[in-house]
Amino acid sequence: MNREQLKMVVESLLFTHPHPLSLANFAQIMEGDADRKAIRDVLDELVAEYAGAGRSFRLVEVGEGYQFRTNPECAEWIRRLKKVKPEKLSQAAMETLALLAYRQPTVKAEIEQVRGVDSGWVLNTLLEKGLIRILGRKDVPGRPLVYGTTRKFLELFGLRDLRDLPTLEELEPFTEGEG
Repeated sequence: MNREQLKMVVESLLFTHPHPLSLANFAQIMEGDADRKAIRDVLDELVAEYAGAGRSFRLVEVGEGYQFRTNPECAEWIRRLKKVKPEKLSQAAMETLALLAYRQPTVKAEIEQVRGVDSGWVLNTLLEKGLIRILGRKDVPGRPLVYGTTRKFLELFGLRDLRDLPTLEELEPFTEGEG
């Protein structure tokens, strides 16, 4: 398969799949028709092409894979078309999710120690929304559940992986003046 054919196949797979596709997904689908480096090069080329094209959509690396995303400037019209409101999370849910994202894997007691309140219902809500998952049980008395974030969490917040979370220094301007 030549480069242009590979580019066409990669692009078509991205257009037809509803979730981000990882490099491993592409390699598995291609089954020897292209190596990972060639696929990665084509993905990088497509990311650059769509970024510079000034289109209503772009190709982004998110959720440990690649996905076409609409330009945020078009969000209002897409909401009108779909007649949906953006998913909102309560302050308690955002606090819990932030703690979990930065401290994972973690248990409910560790979250509650920082928040100072019972977080059981918030954890259940985040589980129902698919933003967190149960990773197992901690090997301590009582064997509490251990929680971590999901791929959906990465997708929702537009992160490639957890390394894309802002550092504490980057968050400092947003927390000035707080207790």
